[in-house]
Amino acid sequence: MPRTIPLTMMVGDYDITRPLLDGVVQPQGTDLTVLTAPSPQRHWRMLKHGEFDIAELSFGSYVARRGRGEDDLVAVPVFPHRRFRHGYVFTSTQAGVEQPADLAGRSVGLRSWQTTAGIWLRGILAEHHGLPVEDVHWVTQDGEDEPLALGPDIRLDRVPTGATVTGMCSAGELAGLIYPEIPKAVTTSDGTMGRLFSRAKEAEQAYYGATGIFPIMHVVAMKAEVLERHPWLARTLMDAFEQSKQLAYRRMQDPRTVSLAWLRALQDEERALLGHDPWQYGLSAANRANVATFLGYAKAQGVVADQQLSVDDLFVPSTREQPPAFV
Repeated sequence: MPRTIPLTMMVGDYDITRPLLDGVVQPQGTDLTVLTAPSPQRHWRMLKHGEFDIAELSFGSYVARRGRGEDDLVAVPVFPHRRFRHGYVFTSTQAGVEQPADLAGRSVGLRSWQTTAGIWLRGILAEHHGLPVEDVHWVTQDGEDEPLALGPDIRLDRVPTGATVTGMCSAGELAGLIYPEIPKAVTTSDGTMGRLFSRAKEAEQAYYGATGIFPIMHVVAMKAEVLERHPWLARTLMDAFEQSKQLAYRRMQDPRTVSLAWLRALQDEERALLGHDPWQYGLSAANRANVATFLGYAKAQGVVADQQLSVDDLFVPSTREQPPAFV
């Protein structure tokens, strides 16, 4: 039998990664064990303890690590999770906030400073809605995966012991909240919290129309020592993720696979706006602009210490361009 190398990988359980999780897709030359766990645990286990050869990681934590000169992890431009985020800015109904500028001089909660969703939203609110990062008192709930290099104008504190940012926002102790998931107070409509952008889908579509950005949340990274032993692995891994995604796309062409009455109509609506491959991998011009925007926000917010860090510095050289096509 051909020789294969044993590897471990942890990724999220998505439709576009399911063929990898099920073993339907196996990167050439590997005997890959694929595990899954929710994002915070997955990121913590890889960043803090290096438990896997390969892992899907928070983009914010990865650029923070690279921006401190750490090179033990290297990424390929595979982006298994993207999400528009205007619908993840919440306000206390006691705060009287009607527009982003109303949060100036107020306290806003975060899970952590380098949570990718927070980096995107702080940048978007500053660039597109006139709310500079320095005008807000930020309060975080969790510790940081990587050290920060905050400027003196950024006000950042931790919640009191035993408190949560979701609970504080519900109680009116925080005027606003940027959170990577939807708080229970919003899903249950208990009246204590609402969305800053009440028509979030329209705001997100307008943002995409203006910028062409479908925000990248996660990247796939591997241990540098593994790549040094097997330099072919980066490109092979990209090919496997692409194959997995294409299988998922084909499966979604069958309306029987998802229990939604208007699945095809939803797909047509998204493709009309986002194109035929919204989850595109690689460093196309659109993806470069996406990554560059995020990197700029991360530098401005003190997540990245090295101001010279570039888009190309983040990814394995062999994955920065397309190889010649076979014809």
